[in-house]
Amino acid sequence: MTALTPAGTGESLQIPAPVLIRAALDAAAEGVVLCTAADGIVLFANAAARDLVPGLTPGRAVTFTGDSVRATIGGRQVYGMRRRLDDGHDAWFLRDHTEETQHAAALEVERSRAAFLAEAGQRLSASLHVRRCARTTAELAVAHLADAAIVVLPAGTGGQCSWIRLSPGHAPEEGTLAARMLTEVPGLSEALDGFPPIPSRWLDPGQTPGWLFPADLGPVGALLVTPLPGNAETAGALILARLGPQGAFDPGDELLARVFAARAGAALAAAMLYQEQVDTTAVLQADLLPPELPQPDGFELAASYQAARDSLGVGGDFYDVLGPPPGGSDTVIALGDVCGTGPEAAVLTGKVRQTLRALRLVDVAPESMLTVLNQALLQSGRRSRFVTLVVGSVQRVEHGRVRLRLASGGHPPPLVLRTDGTVDVVPTRGTLIGVLPDTLVTPATVELSPGELCLLYSDGLTEARGGPGGDEQFGEERLHRHLAGCLGMPGAVVVERLRQLVSDWLHGGPSDDIAIMAVRAHTRPPLSLRGGGAPNASPYLVAARRGDRRSRARS
Repeated sequence: MTALTPAGTGESLQIPAPVLIRAALDAAAEGVVLCTAADGIVLFANAAARDLVPGLTPGRAVTFTGDSVRATIGGRQVYGMRRRLDDGHDAWFLRDHTEETQHAAALEVERSRAAFLAEAGQRLSASLHVRRCARTTAELAVAHLADAAIVVLPAGTGGQCSWIRLSPGHAPEEGTLAARMLTEVPGLSEALDGFPPIPSRWLDPGQTPGWLFPADLGPVGALLVTPLPGNAETAGALILARLGPQGAFDPGDELLARVFAARAGAALAAAMLYQEQVDTTAVLQADLLPPELPQPDGFELAASYQAARDSLGVGGDFYDVLGPPPGGSDTVIALGDVCGTGPEAAVLTGKVRQTLRALRLVDVAPESMLTVLNQALLQSGRRSRFVTLVVGSVQRVEHGRVRLRLASGGHPPPLVLRTDGTVDVVPTRGTLIGVLPDTLVTPATVELSPGELCLLYSDGLTEARGGPGGDEQFGEERLHRHLAGCLGMPGAVVVERLRQLVSDWLHGGPSDDIAIMAVRAHTRPPLSLRGGGAPNASPYLVAARRGDRRSRARS
């Protein structure tokens, strides 16, 4: 017997000790089983143990072995551990781990879904190519959401939707859909219109048309059609299929598909926007890129342009060649440098070139072109933008010579390579274009003998920084020296040689826009080929060849 004294009463209650112990064990939330150590015969099992493992009655042996047990009993996850009480008795302590197991499984599912969405975000953001992004969407969907997937993109200019499909045992497939075919797939038209997805249980996979999936896939057990949200409008639709009669999408699957579709739609919308910008830029670049040079009779034209931003392809430097107007005989050349680089400079470059083309139609002289262009830029109201420019008219004169009338507006003066290897500076100068209301231009006229060359260039060439120290300018003196070394070379070779020399000087470092143009009078052919006279080469050709030999000897 055990005597207990309730607080405040002063009286003792006599309760048998075994009854008290039994009551305490039955009140415990953890299952307790007392059994013999030798054969595991149950001596006592409290209420929690009997609830977890029905059949634990005294006199029957426990079914557990070892020192611990994990088992699914009656739909519940039971975990137990054995402890030795004395030489003849053991105790099993049992717990219901169903909730913990469910929580762990749910946590694992969430981790798996988070890892999937992280992978999706990383892969989808790796490209701005629309087709590649759509294919990645289908690949991710097949790997994590369904057995087969189709990405349908909105109709393009042709009125047809394009699609990409991935399915088991088949290589990725692509095609187009006419608008009338969209209504044959349950929920597809609504998804492309941006409506919320229809629950999978409302879609009858038996209504899918035969062309939607390959026939050898077998029956589709469940279908899910989800919109791919974009910017203000849908970027497409995602069709998911699970095969076999047991295929199904539960609410968690549908929610995950919607979250994934939102990320895929954002990536596709970004790729589509980028593609639109690329297409627009290509259209604009068509009028901004340097023109294809004509080859007039009597002289050679060669040019090179290198933008400071290679990805854009256009910038602030430019050159242009304007053919003779109706009834005219001379060709107009222009090479200039707009303040700044990049898109803003390229836009102003386009305006300058269009203005020069309009002035050319009315046969305006080079110096007058600069005056009118100056007024046009001042009236635009953007005083922070100015242009340096050389404009010249080129025409053939007697004895194979070429005459150039050059006018400069704040631009480095052109250079002339003579047949004796000397380099002359054309004495033309003028004020910047687009800065002062009055333009001061001093034009100059030069003549090129056969084989002689006139070089126009932008200051990006002479101001290119590099060399052994990495910060030395290429400079005018170095340009003169290298130009003299090009004696006897064709104009295209001279331009390419100077471009390569500057590129080597930069050592891959940053540079400004660089534009180069050469006008070279054609070398006279031998007298024997012109008819009459001795079969000797002209003195101009002899001088050019002599200069070419000197150039090779120096190199």
